[in-house]
Amino acid sequence: MYNNSRKKTLEEIPLVPTAIWSCTDENCRGWMRDNFVFSVVPVCSLCQSEMVKGEKMLAAVTNTSPLQIKL
Repeated sequence: MYNNSRKKTLEEIPLVPTAIWSCTDENCRGWMRDNFVFSVVPVCSLCQSEMVKGEKMLAAVTNTSPLQIKL
């Protein structure tokens, strides 16, 4: 029997509702997680348009940056 120990089984990462900011330009697909923005109302880094707050189902990620704004 062959056993490939280098091949790891993939764990399923649970998705959680996550606050995000989405670009308002209909031709731009830019978005970012709310806990990774550095301003109260961010601007799209791809097209410099305004962004609106929303929600997506994403894998949980923790931002440990000391620069994170505490609101």
